[in-house]
Amino acid sequence: MSSVLDGLSGLPIAAWAGVVVAAVLLVHFVPFIADPFGVRSYPGPFLAKISDAWLGWVAAQGHRSEVVHELHQKHGKFVRIAPNHVSISDPDALQVVYAHGNGTLKSVFYDAFVSIQRGLFNTRSRPEHARKRKIVSHIFSQKSVLEFEPYTRMHVQKLLRQWDRLYDLAVKGGSGEEGEGWKGYDGRLWLDSLPWYNYLAFDIIGDLAFGAPFGMLDACADAAPVAISQEKAMASYGDDNSPEITYFPAVQILNDRGEYSASLGVLPPHWRPLVKLIPWYRKGNEAVQRLAGIAIAQVAKRLTVPTDRADLLGKLQEGKDDEGNPMSREELTAEALTQLIAGSDTTSNSSCAITYHLAANPLVQQKLQRELDETLGNDDDSVSTFEQVKRLPYLEAVINETLRIHSTSGIGLPRVVPEGGLTVLGRYFPEGVVLSVPTYTIHRDQAVWGEDVEAFRPERWFERDEKAIQKTFNPFSFGPRSCVGRNLASMELLIIISSILRRYHFVLEDPDMKLDTKEGFLRKPVQCRVGIKRRTA
Repeated sequence: MSSVLDGLSGLPIAAWAGVVVAAVLLVHFVPFIADPFGVRSYPGPFLAKISDAWLGWVAAQGHRSEVVHELHQKHGKFVRIAPNHVSISDPDALQVVYAHGNGTLKSVFYDAFVSIQRGLFNTRSRPEHARKRKIVSHIFSQKSVLEFEPYTRMHVQKLLRQWDRLYDLAVKGGSGEEGEGWKGYDGRLWLDSLPWYNYLAFDIIGDLAFGAPFGMLDACADAAPVAISQEKAMASYGDDNSPEITYFPAVQILNDRGEYSASLGVLPPHWRPLVKLIPWYRKGNEAVQRLAGIAIAQVAKRLTVPTDRADLLGKLQEGKDDEGNPMSREELTAEALTQLIAGSDTTSNSSCAITYHLAANPLVQQKLQRELDETLGNDDDSVSTFEQVKRLPYLEAVINETLRIHSTSGIGLPRVVPEGGLTVLGRYFPEGVVLSVPTYTIHRDQAVWGEDVEAFRPERWFERDEKAIQKTFNPFSFGPRSCVGRNLASMELLIIISSILRRYHFVLEDPDMKLDTKEGFLRKPVQCRVGIKRRTA
């Protein structure tokens, strides 16, 4: 062996280049020719068939769902998007790929989302997931979620007060200082609504998860405490020490982390240490550590200041598995981080998208406000209660139509075919193949939703086949790994949207504006500039 290495060390640069090229060809083309997973017949980009780098590049550009959707429109229901990954754009595939008891597991994609330790979202072990879900699921039952309603309503009220304050200044011709981004003209307050929904969502989940908000609505700014030393923060549990912290923009950290992990996750594990040396990925890795630092700082603070409040962390502390064991402190922090991510991103993105579509469709906005006025009265000074709005059909249709067009998670969530293989829509896939069903694409299935799938039209929810819709609508995923917090997300959206639309009327600053998005793990609006006007009775 040493003689071979000695011989290679003496090669000129050109020969070394030849060795590298030969190695690349060997690694990529031999599996392509051998076709160990039996997926050669499935169409897709040639580069995707020979290397995971194609999907890594697409994911890093921030529009994976749209690219995969275009491939399905071109090639049909089955598309090969990586050497061993087949995307299936059929609602019936959801019931197979993600079903209970089918044996499929989350792929190595989810390893890229691990920071403190594996949590409910990124654990790939079925027994471990079952253990964690048993502890966590009761926290998000409808009964438990109602305990969080007063805190949700309190922060929605705070957002309304801030917008009222700016509106009063705007109608007098005022404008924000440099960097504040708001101005007043034509009797309206003009601003980008996205940052405000981010502030609201972070304050709500901070209050629910850690017993205190981040204070973003008060500060009108994106800032959160981050533990500089994870080890020191973790060691400070139970004593009077406080972890060394600094402040970073949490929303930006969350965005960077999502884009980084979603791109890194589609690359083979043995590539990842080298890829992290690339500046863009290095920045994303820093975001992962800082996001973990936010959870560590908040958990350390919360556990050193006991409270009787019914928050998520307290409920997680009380939870026990089948053997009566509670979560360890590190596991507790990992789960709190999961709730921080899931509880902030989805609420803010969806609220922003709903606001955009209502502003872009004035007749829909008018119809929704009429339903709210008839049900809740003309008193727009109070924040809606869940009991008041939980069964309003048009409000629900508006929210669902937005989640159809702008599903927070549009990518196909990857699952590994288990031993014995899996048959999907009459096609057999052997063990080791990765399968996914892209939500973005099945939410645009014309057979289910009609030919006008790109139009925002809540009325379709009263016109289409209910069974087909229930089978296809997938904003919270499906099966045993579906979103455990969907009850909380639904409650928040119902209260937020009903309260805001009772109080304000929205128009787009640019009537021709399209909702630009960027995708990591979630599809996020880039901005949504609107004009806000107080409604009159």
